[in-house]
Amino acid sequence: MGFAITNRPLRFCMITTFYPPYNFGGDGIFVHRLSNELAKRGHHVDVIHCVDAYNLLSGRKNRREYDDHPNVRVHGLKSGFGFLSPLATHQTGIPLFKSAHIKKILDKDFDVIHYHNISLVGGPKIMEYGRSIKLYTMHEYWLICPTHLLLKFNRVPCNRENCLLCLFKHKRPAQWWRHTALIQRAVRHVDAFIHLTNFSRDIHRQKGLELPFFHLPFFLGDGNGEPSSSHAQQEIHSNEHPYFLFVGRLEKLKGLHTLIPVFRRYRKANLLVAGEGSYGSYVRKLAKDCPNIVFLNWLPYDRLEGLYRGAVALIVPSLYYDISPLVIIEALRHKIPVIAKNLGGMPEIVAESRGGFLYDTEEDLIAVMDQLLANPSHRENLGQRGYETYKQKWTVEAHLRGYFSIIKHIALQRGFPLIPSPEIKGTK
Repeated sequence: MGFAITNRPLRFCMITTFYPPYNFGGDGIFVHRLSNELAKRGHHVDVIHCVDAYNLLSGRKNRREYDDHPNVRVHGLKSGFGFLSPLATHQTGIPLFKSAHIKKILDKDFDVIHYHNISLVGGPKIMEYGRSIKLYTMHEYWLICPTHLLLKFNRVPCNRENCLLCLFKHKRPAQWWRHTALIQRAVRHVDAFIHLTNFSRDIHRQKGLELPFFHLPFFLGDGNGEPSSSHAQQEIHSNEHPYFLFVGRLEKLKGLHTLIPVFRRYRKANLLVAGEGSYGSYVRKLAKDCPNIVFLNWLPYDRLEGLYRGAVALIVPSLYYDISPLVIIEALRHKIPVIAKNLGGMPEIVAESRGGFLYDTEEDLIAVMDQLLANPSHRENLGQRGYETYKQKWTVEAHLRGYFSIIKHIALQRGFPLIPSPEIKGTK
């Protein structure tokens, strides 16, 4: 593989199980944003993802359309074996039915191969494919946990391993390849493991993975690259009564159900919920006859902007070691404070931003809400501090500076005369 001693456009290959519109959560959205921000700057990006995996897990639900820059080429992999293909990858750690197709794409001699959530698109084996500089972003805990979540028995953060029983509780089949050296062999082929918070790095080390770690937080781009709505300026909710905000997937691990008993008693403000998911019917039933809890379903980002701006604060009640929820950065971008569970990577982000609070108990949460409602100027000061930190650390410009710095470091380390730049002259 040869690099020119110029700031020429680079060729990237992003590899991820899910990519919009075939995606569920934040990892696919992040890959979409990163790919398109690179493309806007003149770089060329191929994306490999697994349509079969999405169909297996989604039941072929309706999808929202996302646009990609002309410099982004998407390879949505499908196999004649259908759902058996990602299932075989899950069980063997090898892309059995898609290996030839993936290798053919990677034969294009990319400058950088960037792995994301690879659990069903290729398993550990895919890290051995290709000859490029290789990056891996640790969106979750897949390298050390078969459920990705470190959520023991689907109830509490994992502090002592009991993987077989935990898989049973999560209703997932065992992965016997995890009892081999497959992961240990595969990670040797990757040059940099990007951790979003130091908490994530430390917990991987505690589990025995000492890797070439590089810290690089998430970012938000203009409009976040998400599908827009023609009703961007429409008011979503009246501001006559103050409200707190929950934004995210309606899944048990996100903890929305823990807020409902609080707001049954707390009538000084409403709780607005923006999101959808498999836990939606349960939390709606739980909130039945509670008029100050309002469900708004899924909303495009341009509809969320007004919702953020009018909120007293965003509440993030995750029950697991959430690494770096994008909704926290979204809130800080809109100058509203964050109230987050004192767990996972969230304390690190809140402390760094100086724009919010942490809580452990319902009493802690209520005390913070009372404080923000009683002191609007304090709320504004917190929001401003969070926004200033956002501008320094979580913009696309800050992210790409760090991203290309990592690539340059690896290129020099491996003896490649590459001087990469996030901005390529003469391109738009």
